[in-house]
Amino acid sequence: MAQLIIPTHRLDRLAMALSGLCLVHCLATAVLLGLLSAAGGWLGSPLIHEVGLTLAMILGSIALGRGIREHGHVLPALVGLFGLGIMGYALSLTEGGIEPLFTVLGVSILALGHRLNAMAAD
Repeated sequence: MAQLIIPTHRLDRLAMALSGLCLVHCLATAVLLGLLSAAGGWLGSPLIHEVGLTLAMILGSIALGRGIREHGHVLPALVGLFGLGIMGYALSLTEGGIEPLFTVLGVSILALGHRLNAMAAD
């Protein structure tokens, strides 16, 4: 049975795209909440944040962990783990307030970790 092997650099790019989508989601939610309060019920749903963080953790663990095995550099994984930690902390905050700031910060740091991982693999 053949296994589908996805190269690490592709996983990192996919993870960066997911981080970008998260960033767009956070910014779009803030803008749409200001413009259309009815849209906030769906876009601001905690379920979206929980699913997004779960996907980020799974994909990040695979891509960053595989990167350590392939190129031996631990720094990208540590940076990515720090970003995931900030994202997890943001989930514990009350919606609104400073929660979007920590989410965007965590997503940005996670994306940096994936970028470092992709650069180390090249």
